[in-house]
Amino acid sequence: MLQAIGLTSTSRRYLAPAVDDLTFEARPGDVTALLGAKGSGKSTALRLMLELEDGRGVTYFRGRPLHSFANPAREVGVLLGDVPGHPARTARGQLRMLCAAAGVPVSRADDMLDLVGIGALRDARLGSLSLGMDRRLGLASALLGDPHTLLLDSPSRGLSPREHSWLFGLLRAHAAHGGTVLYTTADPKEAARTADRVVTIDKGRLVADQDAADFARTRLRPRVAVLTPHAVRLAAALNRESRAARRSVEVVAEGGNRLSVYGSSCAEIGDAAFRHGVLVHQLADEIGDAGPRPASLREQGPHRPTATAFRGSESGAATAPGGPDRSSLTSQNVAEVLRCGGPAHGAVDDSCAPPAAANAPDAPCPGAGGPPLDASGGRASGGRAHGGAACADPLRNGRGGTEAAQHLPRPRRGTPRTRGASSRPLQPLRYELRRFLGVRTTHLIVAAVLVSSAALSALLAYDGRTPLPGLLAAWADALPLPPAAFGAGVLGALSFGEEFRYPALAAARGTVPRRLGLLLAKLTVTGAAALVIGCAVVALDAQVLWLLYGSDPVPVVPNGPVLLLSWAGLLVGCAWSGLLAAGTFRLTAAGVAAVLAVPMAVVPLVQNVFGSPSGRAIAGFPGRLRELTWLQWPSEVDRWLLAALRALVQPVGTALTLSFSVLLCSYLLIGLRDRARW
Repeated sequence: MLQAIGLTSTSRRYLAPAVDDLTFEARPGDVTALLGAKGSGKSTALRLMLELEDGRGVTYFRGRPLHSFANPAREVGVLLGDVPGHPARTARGQLRMLCAAAGVPVSRADDMLDLVGIGALRDARLGSLSLGMDRRLGLASALLGDPHTLLLDSPSRGLSPREHSWLFGLLRAHAAHGGTVLYTTADPKEAARTADRVVTIDKGRLVADQDAADFARTRLRPRVAVLTPHAVRLAAALNRESRAARRSVEVVAEGGNRLSVYGSSCAEIGDAAFRHGVLVHQLADEIGDAGPRPASLREQGPHRPTATAFRGSESGAATAPGGPDRSSLTSQNVAEVLRCGGPAHGAVDDSCAPPAAANAPDAPCPGAGGPPLDASGGRASGGRAHGGAACADPLRNGRGGTEAAQHLPRPRRGTPRTRGASSRPLQPLRYELRRFLGVRTTHLIVAAVLVSSAALSALLAYDGRTPLPGLLAAWADALPLPPAAFGAGVLGALSFGEEFRYPALAAARGTVPRRLGLLLAKLTVTGAAALVIGCAVVALDAQVLWLLYGSDPVPVVPNGPVLLLSWAGLLVGCAWSGLLAAGTFRLTAAGVAAVLAVPMAVVPLVQNVFGSPSGRAIAGFPGRLRELTWLQWPSEVDRWLLAALRALVQPVGTALTLSFSVLLCSYLLIGLRDRARW
């Protein structure tokens, strides 16, 4: 069960909070709709539940707040807007990356692609997917961890009628297995047709919490939409006749040539228009919304027309509240769409025909007398009786998908505490490796670094004034950083960019998760990548110098350990500085700026402060450290330890150490501050 208690967003000065003391619950086995006009606070409420936005209140997922779960993706599946992903990443690569974050086998990525009907698009780039396919991929991402709860923000926005019916058939199947589904919508007709319970909010406050049947009876009203060039004349005529006949008829001018008439019928309005000689272009039965008006129209006053009509079918057919709808699919059709992929596959062959058992007259009805049946024929715990779509009423509220539940994995029913223990320390590392190597950006940056380093090294060697270490590093005096160090810093900054984030912990754009395991994984991967780039650059530059000028391909550099540790420290320090700066300020540009600021701002500052020579020597430091700790190690360790200390006391080493320390403290402090609390 999902319980939201006292959700209140942080308000700006002189502005009311977007969500104000919102309390409601979504039950397992139900599809719950969070209904409200645009600007009513629906999306903010979801972000507060997921602890992605500052505010007060708490949300319990089966009795526990989200941050207490060791693996949130296996408890809550989230779809907020578009799928955050690099446009060049493939659909399969995106899901495999999320599998590593959620701690599930990578084979589940292909299963989820087949489930949502885009198996044929597994190798398609995210940037080439249509809106409907992108929404299917988002659902596959939300279902990867086999979550108990689904939170979806306007999942049907922009979808075609067939995709709309497919979507809610899938949500109905998840709820039929005992899962909890909460989605937001601004369409009362959609909420009445697809949800079991409707929670209505307005200006961030709770307006009503009703069953779908009660909501349709009290909130939706049938009306007649009239389109005529003489709207004022017809409205006056209808008002006069209704007063004369003492009938309760309400005529609302929607603006322009459109009227909405409540309490009458198409035939009566057509007769009245004929009697008064009024030309009518359109008469259609619709279901109107009698609830709160959008904020943009609320200021027009009680006597201004409301233009928030929810249109019926273009054919003008009447649709009763909660009744059958021509755009809905039966459970048999939903099962076919789930199995055959719907519009992603085009023509449907004979192998996609639904099983004959679904139409058998003696087949048991899953919702006829209790909770839904699971695949083995037993009752699924936590489910409620929905009335099987393939049994008594196949189009009741347009809710297909009971048979489709056979194709959907059942939500996990283990206790939350035991499920959290299944997370492994290597999950963030697997995720980071797939993120780092899953797009061409990494390979392009590495290739650019290698090419620019080789070219610069050849030019510096031709000039003849650069020492050998500078030639191998391709570091000219006029450059603040060598290409390898700058490339490592850019790769680190991209780790916390707009697209790269930990989807198991944060499911919305602009959110930077601050888990220690994720930070360690990113530091490990970016540091290792920086060292690999550094080794490749030195090896390539040595080969270029030998090829062009006949130099020794493996030159012996004096004071090698100090230079080697300085080179490694420079690369790793730049990578980590870019990573922490981008994670702290949530901008890739901030990471790149931090990398450039080290040689251009921090190094001069260190030289001014620590520019005078020291009167102390550190030559005997390894021996004194050995005596203090009572540890014994080979004499070669003393040599490398002294080399590391000499590299550290250099201006660049001191500047990198100082920058890294400040950024790490800032990152950790912001991480502690951003955690949502009661």
